[in-house]
Amino acid sequence: MTDSRIATARLGASGPEVGVQGLGCMGMSFAYGPSDADESRATLERALELGVTLYDTADAYGAGENERFLSPFFRAHRDELVIATKFALAIDPDDPTKRIIRNDAPYIRQCVEASLKRLDVDVIDLYYMHRRDVNVPLEETVGVMAELVREGKIKHLGLSEVTAAELRTAHAVHPIAAVQSEWSLFSRDIEAKVVPAARELGVTLVPYSPLGRGFLTGSFAKAEDLTAGDFRRQQPRYTGENAAANAALLDPIRTVAEAHGATLGQIALAWVQQRASVHGLPIVPIPGTRKPSRVEENTAATRIVLTEEELALLEPIASKVAGDRYADMRFASAGRE
Repeated sequence: MTDSRIATARLGASGPEVGVQGLGCMGMSFAYGPSDADESRATLERALELGVTLYDTADAYGAGENERFLSPFFRAHRDELVIATKFALAIDPDDPTKRIIRNDAPYIRQCVEASLKRLDVDVIDLYYMHRRDVNVPLEETVGVMAELVREGKIKHLGLSEVTAAELRTAHAVHPIAAVQSEWSLFSRDIEAKVVPAARELGVTLVPYSPLGRGFLTGSFAKAEDLTAGDFRRQQPRYTGENAAANAALLDPIRTVAEAHGATLGQIALAWVQQRASVHGLPIVPIPGTRKPSRVEENTAATRIVLTEEELALLEPIASKVAGDRYADMRFASAGRE
């Protein structure tokens, strides 16, 4: 172990203590083009050395392949880390190329058993409802999740992309440890209602895509820069005129990065990490990467503190972003608030 381990934060009022930055593992198997399995394994190990203990996956990532890929690492370090996975995104029986959202009890029970088998563990530490099926009462969905806690199959409950009202409804049924939503210099819609509700209820925020799916690092400037099949080629923010307009928004981040001798990505992550003190609640972002060097870069960002002047320089960025974060915003919390 090194002496550069990151600080820690607690998930919810009574959840586990984890590194103040987690690791999004989706890209190791899914969505972001080809990956190198050996390099991804090295990334997992290096993250743990640096104090990253929350590892995020889902049954939808590669139709279970991501859970299978992570399983040997999880088994080897079971007592050192927290496993987070999700249910809700199912294959449309009428069109295998499409996903539908399911929150019904039989499906949840089917999913948890399948994830336990793929992960090869006895219990899942943090189990998320990946997306909200508005046709199923939330009380029923969370009620089933609570039953799984009592049965010893999961330890803590999480929700992803829920509204403030949905969070309050769910929390009244069973304590919610974490809410996972997109939150970055480009995506701040949750600050209006979801963040205050989480603070009020003692729920930890787990921002996904804190690097704007890589755009905030400057690693690509438009969808055409990405390999065929990359999920980001379908997202409005990274195509056509939107991409050109949004690329210009990186200039203030470059200015701050130069002042700190840091990368663009480190400033974007430092901004997200600093939301914890700005909003008064625990925040554990889960930037995704497949390279050990990137984990080192990302975790180092937890030690960067931005000045009030720098925060003010970055403040206007989100209001100028062109394009939605998804082509269909109905399944994001902002589309239902």
